[in-house]
Amino acid sequence: MKNRLLSYGIISLVLGLTSCHTNDSVKFQFDSKKIVSGKKIAIKDIAPQLPTDWDEYDYVTIEFRSTTPQRFQLGFTTDSGYNELRLISYVPNAWNKLTIPLRFFRELPVAKHDIAATSNQPRITGWINLGGKRGPLTGVDSIGIRMRAPIDNPTIELRSIALSKDDPGDRYLENKPAFDKFGQWNLGDYEGKIYSEEQLQKEWLQEETEINETENFNYSRYGGYLNKRVKSTGFFRTEQIDDRWWLIDPDGYLFLSYGVDCVAPIGDYYTKNTDKCTNMFQELPPRELFVESENVSPETHTASFGIWNLYRRYGKNYLDRAAEMTIKRMDKWGLNTLANWSDKTIYDKNRKAFILPLENIGFENELMGLMDVYDNGIEKKIDEAIARNVAKYKNNHWLIGYFIGNEPAWISKENRLCSLILNGKDRPIKTELQNFLKESGDTPDSRKTFIYNTFEKLMKAISKSLKKNDPNHLNLGIRYGYIEQLDDELLRISKESFDALSFNCYALSPDHEKMNHALEISGLPMIIGEYHFGTVDRGLAQSLWQVNSQKERGDAFRYYTENAFAHRGLIGTGWFRWIDQNINGRTDGENYNCGFIDVTDRPYPYMVDAAIEAAKSLYEIHSGTKTPFHQAPNAVGHSPIPDLWE
Repeated sequence: MKNRLLSYGIISLVLGLTSCHTNDSVKFQFDSKKIVSGKKIAIKDIAPQLPTDWDEYDYVTIEFRSTTPQRFQLGFTTDSGYNELRLISYVPNAWNKLTIPLRFFRELPVAKHDIAATSNQPRITGWINLGGKRGPLTGVDSIGIRMRAPIDNPTIELRSIALSKDDPGDRYLENKPAFDKFGQWNLGDYEGKIYSEEQLQKEWLQEETEINETENFNYSRYGGYLNKRVKSTGFFRTEQIDDRWWLIDPDGYLFLSYGVDCVAPIGDYYTKNTDKCTNMFQELPPRELFVESENVSPETHTASFGIWNLYRRYGKNYLDRAAEMTIKRMDKWGLNTLANWSDKTIYDKNRKAFILPLENIGFENELMGLMDVYDNGIEKKIDEAIARNVAKYKNNHWLIGYFIGNEPAWISKENRLCSLILNGKDRPIKTELQNFLKESGDTPDSRKTFIYNTFEKLMKAISKSLKKNDPNHLNLGIRYGYIEQLDDELLRISKESFDALSFNCYALSPDHEKMNHALEISGLPMIIGEYHFGTVDRGLAQSLWQVNSQKERGDAFRYYTENAFAHRGLIGTGWFRWIDQNINGRTDGENYNCGFIDVTDRPYPYMVDAAIEAAKSLYEIHSGTKTPFHQAPNAVGHSPIPDLWE
């Protein structure tokens, strides 16, 4: 133990962390001058009664207080090394009890179909993102906490660590409510906070008086650019013009998809755990109001601050009026696309170009986002599912195209997927894999080859069905999790099946060299399906790529968006997302400050200004006649800590 603590102590000096004890707690003070700041302490200094062998226990519970909702890494030093997870607290400036299942440290995540479903684990007072090393919890002698790019020198106090066989649950340990009656963070002040309904009504009224004063973005009726017109087909298509890729709108005008994901009158239709931690809430929305919403199930959901605030604003007809306001906002801000996962209340109005995801077509959790394409009946099942998806929209002129899937979890984890198949139930894909490995040899390369062959077979089946059932719209492909995942073989497979190469890209700006390579190998125009920036001032977590302030969110949006469209192969972007996530988490726990709109149905001014300015310039930037916005936010070291679980 001494040697392990000594070696980490040296790291602590390098990372610039100091520590002190206050009463029965230990304080972790993080240094904002450092890219990573953290330390370890001996378990015996905070919980001397704990054993070092945790094999008989299934849960560890910590009581802690953080001055920030910023994510932090928490880990334990064991006989087999250092083992950590990423945690996010829902309630900064308060004492909380958070219980962590020890299987998250011992085992790989349960197989799911996409990255978020695999990694995110919700709790009541916070949420957990799985990452880091896995192994037995023996010889546990120290606990470590570290933070990447800490904002405003935050602190975390830790006052107890406990082990248990059964889940003791989580608890909010303060008397003052954590969230106010508007769904805002109640334990701190910030610029733009609402303190009364009168203030809220006044700001809503001001928006109503200004919303119709729109800029001239020189858009066609579909959102294309009146600057140039080519052949029209009545539907969206792609074309390469003067070595630059464009979408072409149904009337033949050049078009760039400048969009936002999850555009909806209401953000999350519920606030979770209202029955398990009632002292967290100053006042809950009236249940009868929530039950009236036709978009949610009263049996499973109990409250929505988003709905309550819209009811305050518009009355009983809030859904239709909020949908109309959403369209007006997009018009005013120059946003021309309802990107992935948007609400049919909006896109069925046929006033904005939109993109649809194919839903429930058969991707399996057990296969980490693949299907058993060796099953004789699979092509029929795929065809029936796609036919159901496209039936209503195959002749719709406002639809750009379809995303096939999102962030498949198997990519770069082909070896594990093969093990899951071999150890799983008897089925055609298992037999096919066994025969393949018997012939080719059971090596990591052989396993990867088999999974890639399976993926190619699946994509060809989906592409064939989509083209048959809806020949009018684009196949926008799988939204890959990262452009870094795209080796040449995946790019080749994409080229054979898709009309565009789509990937999510959380970065300060997309890497043009990687995009150049992807364009060269695939020959496909590209769409960035997700990106965003967030910060910690409102009690929400900072999103996948953090910045230091709301102003920097606007700067980062404009910097990223304009530099992305400067690439000759990019035809679309989708900011994730329209409205902030719930402050105490969506279904999988995420509670990011990533919206254009906050929970009180008010836009973020810096984001709005940035969107308008970018919209004015994107045609010229993509044409190569104007330089993109060059003022990058001061966000050095603010990237997410990588997922290291395999």
